[in-house]
Amino acid sequence: MTVTAVAAGTRTGRSLVTGVEFEMLAAFCADEYGMERCVADQVVDQALALVFVMGTSGEGARMAPSQQVDPGWHTLVLHTDWYAEWCRRSFGHFLHHRPNSKVRTRGLMADVVGRLRAAGFEVDERLWGTAAECNAPACCGDGPCC
Repeated sequence: MTVTAVAAGTRTGRSLVTGVEFEMLAAFCADEYGMERCVADQVVDQALALVFVMGTSGEGARMAPSQQVDPGWHTLVLHTDWYAEWCRRSFGHFLHHRPNSKVRTRGLMADVVGRLRAAGFEVDERLWGTAAECNAPACCGDGPCC
């Protein structure tokens, strides 16, 4: 297991929602997508950070989730009432999910990771395909709690 150092002053996607909301989302993600709960926690955390940066930066059309993070965004969107209200509170508008899996290149994922870091978020590189030792499917969910 690789441990990623966390820079002082960084924040998590999880910090953008209440504990009850995070529990609801992560439990759903684990159940719906057949993930270990610890993996679902990381996936939802990264999805929250991604959507927040997309919504607040105005650069959402130039960003995309990795294949591993996409179920986290689907989890958010599937809770439509909650998601719509969270978007309104967080950045003032509803952020639509416009899937385009053809744009998931390593370069784009590295750019998204850079944007998340620039916004002050912790990044789990295993979920973005940017970790040097990342080999699918071992990036996530291939062992006990990654």
